[in-house]
Amino acid sequence: MTAEATKVQIVEAADRLFYERGYEHTSFADIAAEVQISRGNFYYHFRTKDEILDAVIRRRLETTQAMLDGWEAEGAGPVERITSFIQILIVNQTKIMAFGCPVGTLTSELAKLGHPSQAGATGLFSLFRHWLARQFGLMGRDGGEADQLALHLLARSQGVATLASALRDKAFVEAEVQDMCAWLSAQVPVPTHLQ
Repeated sequence: MTAEATKVQIVEAADRLFYERGYEHTSFADIAAEVQISRGNFYYHFRTKDEILDAVIRRRLETTQAMLDGWEAEGAGPVERITSFIQILIVNQTKIMAFGCPVGTLTSELAKLGHPSQAGATGLFSLFRHWLARQFGLMGRDGGEADQLALHLLARSQGVATLASALRDKAFVEAEVQDMCAWLSAQVPVPTHLQ
């Protein structure tokens, strides 16, 4: 295996472990054992856990951007694209019920720790916020209103993810997703000639 492939494998394993166990409760040894490499080989790639965290955040930003780009390419319009965002709660329901939202849990943990990488993790929320605001703008909402709608939806999805993890109730998640989709439909401006 090449050095770059090993590094990617380390970041992928760390990403999963940080999500499932938390950043603070995941050690170098845990990640090395997961990847099945010696600690010496591990230190060749990353000298500190913070370096791994930064690589994990970069990876999450890249995969999130790729997901958003995919929705742009596949979605017929902004309502369909925003619906894809809402449906994440169903698509990732099992993981969310077990571990919470990967963005929310990491951001919250780093904030509690006062960790310097918290700002980078918050960038994931910013990526979603700006993308959602753009979609609401394409629906005909002006800039300020589009951003408020984006924040509202982002906050609601985080609340649902938190309660899904606490309650482990599939019916609750499914009902909330349906309600958010109905809310989204109500946000489509009525053309002035129909008012």
